[in-house]
Amino acid sequence: MRNGKRVGVVIPARDEERAIERVLADIPAWADHVVVADNGSRDATAKVAASAGALVVSEPTPGYGGACLAGLAALPACDIIVFLDGDYSDFPEDISDLVDPIIGGDYDLVIGSRMMRPEDARELTPQQRYGNTLAVTLIRLIWGQRFTDLGPFRAISASALSSLAMADRDYGWTVEMQIKAAIKNLRCLDVPARYRQRIGVSKISGTVKGTVLAGAKILSVIARHALS
Repeated sequence: MRNGKRVGVVIPARDEERAIERVLADIPAWADHVVVADNGSRDATAKVAASAGALVVSEPTPGYGGACLAGLAALPACDIIVFLDGDYSDFPEDISDLVDPIIGGDYDLVIGSRMMRPEDARELTPQQRYGNTLAVTLIRLIWGQRFTDLGPFRAISASALSSLAMADRDYGWTVEMQIKAAIKNLRCLDVPARYRQRIGVSKISGTVKGTVLAGAKILSVIARHALS
């Protein structure tokens, strides 16, 4: 608990046995609940996470959004929910930077932006930087909400998250959340987030196929909501 607010952490993970223990070890002790959603791992991700003290749930069908939804379904009641990747590219010890603006009552959704500091942006691949810039520019032009990144490291109040009725089960999860937040006029904030090279190979930016599929899905989510 932090300043009277219950904080839960959801970590979607697939084949992250080399990284997940380090991720869990760096989460602040005041986080009330940590759920790892094992997304069809072929390695010992689930076993390592359970041994490190996390609640582990299984979502065997690959898909980032589906794993997030499975983690949320298993998460005990919390006031604030943090989403964090299991590859150790983010800095879990910086969770306070995301949750404190919500605890203070000023914001509903806080995005950990990898694009606000040059030293962090340099750790992203060129296609990640281009894709993020294109997506957030479209969100600004269509809905008037300024973001700098679609980074997966984020915190949101439980009440705000419930109002969004999240549904995407794939690569569109992060952009869906930000679009719906803009549509509902949630109070949104980007804060600088430290970022480093992940442990292992990315399922998205690490392959041409993953990059193309993720980019197409993100643009399709933007188009669908814009047309609706």
